[in-house]
Amino acid sequence: MTTTIRLVIADDHEIFRDGLALMLSKQDAVVLAGQAADGEELLQLVGEVRPDIVLTDIKMPRLDGIAATRILLERYPGLKIIALSMYEEDDLIVEMLEAGAKGYLLKNADKKEIMEAVLTVSGGNIFYCKHTTAHLASLIVKSKFDARKKAYESVFTDREKDIIRLICRQHTAQEIGDRLYLSKRTVEGYRTRILEKMDVKNTAGVVIFALKHHLIGEGDII
Repeated sequence: MTTTIRLVIADDHEIFRDGLALMLSKQDAVVLAGQAADGEELLQLVGEVRPDIVLTDIKMPRLDGIAATRILLERYPGLKIIALSMYEEDDLIVEMLEAGAKGYLLKNADKKEIMEAVLTVSGGNIFYCKHTTAHLASLIVKSKFDARKKAYESVFTDREKDIIRLICRQHTAQEIGDRLYLSKRTVEGYRTRILEKMDVKNTAGVVIFALKHHLIGEGDII
């Protein structure tokens, strides 16, 4: 029997909120438990419906997403929160992660990425938006945010390190293969193993992991 994820949305823009709610209502894995228009409403709503996950805008009236996240996680430590952000809000995204959010999405994320974020965070992992910039990745690594992952034990081969560097430079599997004289399928196999070793879901996760563990330098992603 599949367990459904109870989810709450908080955003002060009604049209955006309703569109997101409509999309989520069509997903079998999700039950939409309610909507809030600001941080104060969100606190009250979570207390009433006790969701598994909150999708919340960072900038909201009365109480912003950062303050609401801190309060909610103090009251409900098991709650999982995903931040919704606009472009050029890197500092605010980092503040949300430091406050306890388990992931972040840009508001223009497509349905597939939104559901990937919900399922990833529901499963106890951190979700990094695929549009993470080099600047944001660097800020996350330097911040107080700690993904609380298992200790870094993976050993990467020289070939895997080469591929990690090229992934971080946004090269496609075909481009990596051409540079390293490997087939596209071989590169895709390496990429899958790298993501498994790092316990991440996408390129943004690879970049942040590689920076944090000194597999690459900031110059490798600029």
